[in-house]
Amino acid sequence: MNYWLIKSEPSTFGIEDLYHSPGQTEPWDGVRNYQARNMMRDDMKLGDQVFFYHSNCEEPGIVGIVEVSREAYPDLTAFDPSDLHHDPKSDPNNPRWVMVDIKLVRLLKRTITLQELKAKPELAELALVRRGNRLSVMPVAPEQWAFILGLENANTTDY
Repeated sequence: MNYWLIKSEPSTFGIEDLYHSPGQTEPWDGVRNYQARNMMRDDMKLGDQVFFYHSNCEEPGIVGIVEVSREAYPDLTAFDPSDLHHDPKSDPNNPRWVMVDIKLVRLLKRTITLQELKAKPELAELALVRRGNRLSVMPVAPEQWAFILGLENANTTDY
C-alpha cells in the first residue's frame, strides 16, 4: 500500500463535499500538472490511503483521510468545453489527464496545521513542507504517515 497527500481549496472542493456525497466517493479530477498526473496514473493504487489537505484557506492543514477507490482513468473534465478544467489539446483517444476516485475514510479529530507540520523535524523531508512545492498530489513515506497520525491526538500547544 502507498500513502499520499492531496491538496484542495475548501472553497472549490473540501472534505465536507466528499462527506456529503452519495457513497462518500467522488472523482479527484482537474489535476493539471504532469508530475502529479504521472503519480496518479503510475503509482496510485486501489486501497491506497490519502491525507486530505485543505489549502489556501484560513487554517491550511490535514483534515481527513480518504482512500483510492478507483485507479486512474481519463479525466473527463478535460474534454468538456464548459468545464473549468477543459483542455482543448487533450484527445479522448489519447487522454492527457487522468483522475482517480476517492472515498472518505474519516475526518480527523482536529486539523493538523501546516504550521504544526513545519515545526516537526521528523517531517523535514515531507514534500508538503519543502519550499516551493505546489503539487496537489504528493507521496507520503510510511514513517511520515505514522508520525502525522500520531499528531492527531497531540496537544496543539506542543509545537
